[in-house]
Amino acid sequence: MGNCSSQDNTVPAGYKALKVQQVVQQSGDVRDFYTFDKQLGKGNFGIVHLVFDKKTNEKYACKSISKRKLVTPEDVEDVRREIQIMNHLAGHKNVVNIRGTYEDKNFIHIVMEVGAGGELFDRIAEAGHFSERRAAEVMRTIVSVVHHCHTMNVVHRDLKPENFLLTERGPGGVIKATDFGLSRFFKEGNQLDEIVGSPFYVAPEVLKRSYGKEADIWSCGVILYILLCGWPPFHGDSTQAIFKNILSAPLDLKTEPWSRVSADAKDCVRRMLARDPRKRLTAEQVLNHPWMRENGAAPDEAFVPEILIRMRQFTKMNMLKREALKVIARSLPHMELAGMREMFQEMDEDGSATITVDELREGLRRKGAEIALGEVQRILNDIDLDGNSKIDYEEFLAATMHLNKLSREENMIAAFEYFDKDKSGFITRDELMNAMKDIDAEVDVDAILAQVDQNGDGRIDYEEFCAMMRATDLDVLKSAHEALKTKVVVKSVLARVQAEPMREDSITDMSRKSSRAMATAESRKQRGASATPANAEEGEQ
Repeated sequence: MGNCSSQDNTVPAGYKALKVQQVVQQSGDVRDFYTFDKQLGKGNFGIVHLVFDKKTNEKYACKSISKRKLVTPEDVEDVRREIQIMNHLAGHKNVVNIRGTYEDKNFIHIVMEVGAGGELFDRIAEAGHFSERRAAEVMRTIVSVVHHCHTMNVVHRDLKPENFLLTERGPGGVIKATDFGLSRFFKEGNQLDEIVGSPFYVAPEVLKRSYGKEADIWSCGVILYILLCGWPPFHGDSTQAIFKNILSAPLDLKTEPWSRVSADAKDCVRRMLARDPRKRLTAEQVLNHPWMRENGAAPDEAFVPEILIRMRQFTKMNMLKREALKVIARSLPHMELAGMREMFQEMDEDGSATITVDELREGLRRKGAEIALGEVQRILNDIDLDGNSKIDYEEFLAATMHLNKLSREENMIAAFEYFDKDKSGFITRDELMNAMKDIDAEVDVDAILAQVDQNGDGRIDYEEFCAMMRATDLDVLKSAHEALKTKVVVKSVLARVQAEPMREDSITDMSRKSSRAMATAESRKQRGASATPANAEEGEQ
């Protein structure tokens, strides 16, 4: 965590830790699932260990937070919030992925990716400063993470090179953001007032106790400045001196090596370090700055907020998968849904517990997505599973939760058993029909069955169900491609087209057979076919 917070995490004499009965709302002993290895770091709150998954032998890091150090209710809430935010941001390729949370009598354990390549800070220290090309590559990654945070209603508040890890030490190491201990959920227009962060990286408005997500861009500007010249833009002999310079000292872009830095790079730095947050670039504007564009060219398409990406993915799913996601969303622990709840409440402007088409369009616009009313209406119609022309909370969760939730076996089993009413181990056509009765829409149960039932026995087993749930858009395309390559059934269908007049029932029958061929081809193909060792100060990895 940052070191200019007003909160002192040392346990005062005479105080006792709170009797924290349950923080993470998840049972199970972490040692039942992971083997603990060497210590990677130690901080004021606890210890970080290297651990190995007992089933797969994959490496992870386990941050164990001592309950004895959770002195106040605020301390407990900070831990809960960090876990909530890590779950909320999961899925971005440059965010450390949380694997699971566990709790015992003495510790709260957070298992996550391990950053074997150490901190970005160490790379900077070794290099002194980066070339412009390399600095731009690093900043594109960092700012893309910030853009993801902001579109997901999260402000990081402690961006610095120490909080970015590399997956490996070589040139192929991927940068990953970590330590969300000071991060907060926010609503557009609301201001935060805590002075937190690390002195060199704190924005001037943070020191004035009135700030929003723009403070993260200032911190990014400081990182860019350091990458290009090797030292921070505002420094001093004490924290107070640093703060004074942040508030009033001129930005130096003339002292060497700045004469050798391009005008575009200096312009980007200057606009990220504008003292007036209203004049500062947004994350998307930084990514579109001429100096930041990859190879000097604009991106192929506009940045699409994560929530819209997830909604569009949801609309492409069959009705069984949509309903199954709703079942999973209903059973997820409260801690994993906090971020999505905040986003739902922000879009639900009238507090009706539903989102109308106008509220959805305005909510997406605030996230930076300007899309036509017609597409917004189509998205709403596909998410609205009960047919009342609005999106309720469960429907919103089903459409927007990250699909990494499908990697958990307990979620998949719960969803499968919801449809397998007689506990036979199969979802039959009748069970599928009954499950779809509550949906106020015409659902082609036979088409779903043809798509999912890979072995053609007329029912869906657990393996087939999981394959459907975990399939991506790319998997669907590959399946179709494989089916076309086999030309099984397709030739006979074409022969029938040439020999017989087209009737509505024959079209339906061919559609079912083609779907089954695609699924069978994919089935055949399938059958053949980060924490860091560095300093963990104040609970960091």
